[in-house]
Amino acid sequence: MRCFVQGLAVLVWIASALVAGLPEAAADAAAQPRPSPPAAPAPGPAPSADAPLPSADAREHALTQKIAVWRFDALGIEPELVARLEALFRSELDRLAAAPMPSRREIDRKITSDLAQCTGEDKCLAAIGKKLEVDVVVAGSVGALGDNYLLNIKVVEVATAKQLRRITTEPLRGTPDDLIESVRVAAYRLLAPEQLHGSISILSDLIGGEVAVDGKRVGQTPLAAPISKLALGPHVVRVSARGYTPFEQTVEVRFQKSARVEVRLVVDLTAGPVLAVTRPPPRRWYHRTWVLAAIGVGAVVTGALLGYELGQVDRTCANCDQQRGLPGL
Repeated sequence: MRCFVQGLAVLVWIASALVAGLPEAAADAAAQPRPSPPAAPAPGPAPSADAPLPSADAREHALTQKIAVWRFDALGIEPELVARLEALFRSELDRLAAAPMPSRREIDRKITSDLAQCTGEDKCLAAIGKKLEVDVVVAGSVGALGDNYLLNIKVVEVATAKQLRRITTEPLRGTPDDLIESVRVAAYRLLAPEQLHGSISILSDLIGGEVAVDGKRVGQTPLAAPISKLALGPHVVRVSARGYTPFEQTVEVRFQKSARVEVRLVVDLTAGPVLAVTRPPPRRWYHRTWVLAAIGVGAVVTGALLGYELGQVDRTCANCDQQRGLPGL
């Protein structure tokens, strides 16, 4: 019996400690420091951290036209370098087109005689396209301008023998490997200009801040997804909230990339009351009420079982002492 009472005492002690710990845990959770408004970022250039867009945004619609690239002529530049730039351009068009493009070997095999001497006239490019059984033919030239390169490219419709579009790139500089993005942009400008866009991702711990791009409202922080389908080039991002100094920054949008903008607003002490709030810190799992309740139930059950087992041992020992003729406890 005395052991059973000891077990109950242990149970009472555990329960008391648990009850005493509940307000302490709640106080600890309440005492967790809430994030104060961070300082405004130092002025500087637009962030350079870009992330690739999801595949659905990067390639919206493949071109259904059958495309062939005739060749790029070298104008005062090494033919080997031109061949590498042409291969890059062909690779990007191959990704853009739904149907496989004829390879360089296939073109050389099918185009012979006078057509092989075609220097980019619309009529001979259309004749080449008919031989290759394609809808449009792309041809161009690469010229040198000091240390820079200029790509002059056009696309001709085979059925009408008319030029559909011609582009001249901005001066390009670097090795062919450095020019991959510029060549990709040129390919899309020529055949899919409507797909030339990028996006901006807004990262902020502020809830309810008004987000605008180039003066147009796009939503409130936190935004569920990047601001997509933005034209390439600079865009002005502005985030404002009552009680905070507005954040404004010029961001460079690149092709099929998502520019990341970290927004940090500082409290404006001269303004009215702050309505926007920051996210509260997550509560630790062991501070949650259901965890403490589960621990309490476990302690009660453990104490009861311990008291019961000690009582059983106490009675067993008393029976053994009586059988030996010894006085019980």
